[in-house]
Amino acid sequence: MSGAEVEGPRLSGETWDERFLRFFQTFKDAGGEYKYRARVRRMAEPAPAPESFPLEFKYVLVKSTMLVIDFSDLLAWEDAETGYMLADFLVEKPDEALEAARQALVELARVEAPDLHARARHLLRVGVRGLPTRIPLRAIGKEHVGKLVSFKGIVTRAKPKSGLVQKAAFVCRKCKHVHYAWPEGFKLAKPKRCERCGEGPVDFDFRLSEVRDWRRLHVQEPPEELPPGNVPVRAVVDVFDDLVDLANPGDEVVVTGIVRGVLRGVETTYYVEAVGLDVAAKEEPVVITPEDERRIKEIAARPDVEELIVSSIAPSIKGLEDVKLAIALQLFGGNTVVYPDGLRSRGDIHILLVGDPGTAKSQLLKYAAMLAPRGVYTSGKGATAAGLTATVVKDPETGAYTLEAGALVLADMGLCAVDEIDKMDAKDRVALHEAMEQQTVSIAKAGIVAVLNARTSILAAANPTFGKYDPNRPLSENISLPAPILSRFDLIFVLRDEPSREADGALAAHVRAYRGGAGAAQAPPLDPAFLRKYIAYARANCRPRISEEAGRKLEEFYVEMRQKAARAGSPVPITLRQFEAMLRLAEAHAKMRLSPVADERDAEAAIRLMTAFLRSACVDVETGEIDINIVMAGRPRSQAEKIALLWDLLKRMYQENGRQPVRRADFVEAAVEKGFDEAFVEKALQSWYERGLIVEPKLGYVAPIS
Repeated sequence: MSGAEVEGPRLSGETWDERFLRFFQTFKDAGGEYKYRARVRRMAEPAPAPESFPLEFKYVLVKSTMLVIDFSDLLAWEDAETGYMLADFLVEKPDEALEAARQALVELARVEAPDLHARARHLLRVGVRGLPTRIPLRAIGKEHVGKLVSFKGIVTRAKPKSGLVQKAAFVCRKCKHVHYAWPEGFKLAKPKRCERCGEGPVDFDFRLSEVRDWRRLHVQEPPEELPPGNVPVRAVVDVFDDLVDLANPGDEVVVTGIVRGVLRGVETTYYVEAVGLDVAAKEEPVVITPEDERRIKEIAARPDVEELIVSSIAPSIKGLEDVKLAIALQLFGGNTVVYPDGLRSRGDIHILLVGDPGTAKSQLLKYAAMLAPRGVYTSGKGATAAGLTATVVKDPETGAYTLEAGALVLADMGLCAVDEIDKMDAKDRVALHEAMEQQTVSIAKAGIVAVLNARTSILAAANPTFGKYDPNRPLSENISLPAPILSRFDLIFVLRDEPSREADGALAAHVRAYRGGAGAAQAPPLDPAFLRKYIAYARANCRPRISEEAGRKLEEFYVEMRQKAARAGSPVPITLRQFEAMLRLAEAHAKMRLSPVADERDAEAAIRLMTAFLRSACVDVETGEIDINIVMAGRPRSQAEKIALLWDLLKRMYQENGRQPVRRADFVEAAVEKGFDEAFVEKALQSWYERGLIVEPKLGYVAPIS
């Protein structure tokens, strides 16, 4: 074997690859098994292949070609000898160390797995994971070039897998001489003529070349590491071999790799060549110590845990207890259920806040995004469909099209706060439909067809169409959002700014106290950092089931509300979609105290919030009754019946006129004679025109499209 000698009196004459080989051969895990010898044997196991795969090629398929070293094993092994020599060598000179480790792996495979050695020794590589120290992604600089580092981030863009040439073989057509060339960066100079006979041409030979599976990822700084007021930084990460299929856009990863520097003119840019890639657990991205766990369980056992959590959410905002409780339940979330037939029911809770200016909607959204273990905040004014979901972009270096994740994908298994959702373009809002219910993002552009996960709760805020919320108009007229979007929210709260001497005085005193510094002493019962850990712990470790008593209570409420629609002409106050929402709310309420069972008090809390939503956003201003059609169809049933009568009148006048356009003024006059309000008729005509139900073939005349 070749390699530099290890310094030290005991190891004089031992090369680096010999030392790595000794580590592979002698390290035992806690169970007494030779860990890396066993791993090499498992690498030789045949990879699963389709039945239709040709038998003569199945033998080349192996389970893995990369042996991953756990850095903690290296530290533990060397601690018993002469210090951290291999570990230091691996961090300071990773290229030399990994080549020595690869030579040791080839030798180990020759003994432990002869089939692997015979079939794939030229493909064998060594990876590293679990460095004890992670650096912030934005801290990577010139001092790290050529060194082994580890950092955490979120994959925002991923190039399709392809091959990267490590050594190219070119064969002369005339004399068959093989000429080898090595790429410099991402450029490879193809010889114009044969170096032996001086003629040509020469052709690239794939079989004689060394090509590795390769994929380029763009990894963005995670939200919890982003300094206030800064733009997230990104790193280009190249992954090879067994690592290429591990991560996709939206995944949170821990990258272990070698920092490289590339010269572009007088500018130097950095990228990372990954030697280890771990997809982080999305349910628990925060570190929870045993002391944290002990305190979490203590808080969960307190009878006032709900009050503690609710009062810890945006304590500088006075009141809005129902809204804060709903946001707390959204942060904890319900249980995602997969039915036996394969259908999936989401556990994430969607909430919409509609309110007058100055009712602290944006502050609540930002606070919730900060508390969520994985929160993303965006504004509808600057959000597009591509920015929310995903898009396909062209790589300026390679010209290949790559997939880039949007806010909803980046917030997978977390919370996405969308402020001013009403300011989004209508064509961009359509992208929310699939993400809110199916919780996926489908994209088919530039030959890339993909379905990405968007398992996120959405907390949205919108301003009233007329500046202030008009209680004399239904919700659908107060907000410029279509019914398909409104119907997907589990809870909708209307925040109104109404004058009240007592309430206004208390609110002004509260704001003045916080503004003057007196509020600083009124710290929240639970520190935001601890509450964030509490939420992450509950989401990862608690999946409450609905008890028989709680289920019966929810069913009774649902049936009782439905019975109000039993009489002819009555509006429907609730649908099965709201019943599912109550189940999610009850499960989330049980998670607040880490209970394995959602009992009657959890059901009562869910019913209270659902009742507040129905009374706040679903009351027909004409009849005073609760009508879920306001959310589900965009108008109350009373209006829907009137519009149906108007439509029948227009079609009848159209038929009586010999299927010729009807004079608009005549139609309005006929409708008014039948008791319709003129403004209502004009609004109906405008709505029909915008929806393409009628045409105006000439000025002042209308005709239905039949």
